Amino acid sequence: MIENEDNFIANSLWSDTANQTPACPVLKAEIETDVAIIGAGFTGLSAALHLAKLGKKVVVLEAQTPGWGASGRNGGQVNPGLIENPNHAISKFGAAMGQRMIALSGGAGKLVFDLIAQHDIQCDALPVGWLRAAHNAAGMQNLEQKATQWQAHGVPMQSLGAVEVAELLGTEAYVGGILDPRGGNIHPLNYALGLADAAIAAGAMICGQTKVEAVATGESLHTIISAHGRVRARKVLVCTNGYTGDLIPGLRQSVVPIRSIQVATAPLSDNLRASILPGLHAPSDTRRLLSYFRTDAAGRFIMGARGAYTSAATKARFAQARAITAELFPQLANVKWQYEWGGYIAATADHYPHLHDMGNGIAAGLGYNGRGVAMATAMGKVLGDWASGVHNSDLDFPVSHLRKIPFHGLHRLVVEATIASYKFMDRVGL
Repeated sequence: MIENEDNFIANSLWSDTANQTPACPVLKAEIETDVAIIGAGFTGLSAALHLAKLGKKVVVLEAQTPGWGASGRNGGQVNPGLIENPNHAISKFGAAMGQRMIALSGGAGKLVFDLIAQHDIQCDALPVGWLRAAHNAAGMQNLEQKATQWQAHGVPMQSLGAVEVAELLGTEAYVGGILDPRGGNIHPLNYALGLADAAIAAGAMICGQTKVEAVATGESLHTIISAHGRVRARKVLVCTNGYTGDLIPGLRQSVVPIRSIQVATAPLSDNLRASILPGLHAPSDTRRLLSYFRTDAAGRFIMGARGAYTSAATKARFAQARAITAELFPQLANVKWQYEWGGYIAATADHYPHLHDMGNGIAAGLGYNGRGVAMATAMGKVLGDWASGVHNSDLDFPVSHLRKIPFHGLHRLVVEATIASYKFMDRVGL
């Protein structure tokens, strides 16, 4: 696993304001179960909840605590849909599967908010929509194309002019935008903890501080081995996303971990709060290295960006996120910054999440490309369907072959070079 406990990315707003973590004892026995799930982030917890509701015996094994990875370390924006335009899924995967993917991804935000309501998860949920802001004319053209396609699939996307965006955001930095009513924002760590509570209440067992050391495959039962215990399971779900190690050969090399970072202010004064995001939206913009920002329930301002692989470079990007904030909102130029943190997301070569059936009762879902709150929740349900016996052809997401990314060992150099080029293009307006 990629360790993500360095002090310089651990000063998290979400951790500081988290609800109580449910009891997740260390596995210290040998037990048998229907389904073993490795990883207690959004994917694994969603799968566990889904399966437990179906009456399956489920054990979740987490190396740390629920939500410890990217699930509890992101910006808390609920962004439905896939990275690519919806019609791209139809052209790539065919009409039938493409339509199912569109329905699944498009409904992923509703799934999140429905689970929150059903299980009374206290995570400051605000289904106020996802505002996508265009930083130039080309960006606006791209957004309008996305909106047109989603409108054709029944989503009432709203196109906004510069004045409307300025009124909703409190900045005149954008030329226009679109409002996606399916999105919103949450406290992501509390959402993860709430999913864990709900899964436990439904009958699932979650074992924390239980790092999986090996998976020994068998014909009918697989053995998941940790330091102090073992789980024998008929089905195994690997839900480790940007923290994927070498338990399953080739899986780690199928995605690229990218550090996502956030900074947050102290609670703003009433005057400042009134001038920024009056509709409490969770915007992101159309830059290649996009800025995404929001406020939390206490009126703190949060800015998100992409981090780096070294501590020095990541600290520099924390500073850049604060500088971008002052550019967008000059009234925040002298505000007190209180938090800075980060976690690893997972990117794929084709920008789609991946669902892999490794055969013999082992499957994995990962690679959300920065859309993990909504899509990981939806993928968890799909994995739950798979583990409950739904045939691959009947799932709402395509099962793909596990493919290693070429020259994966050079991913850090490639990512940093790509980020540098994107930064330059954003600066010159390309």
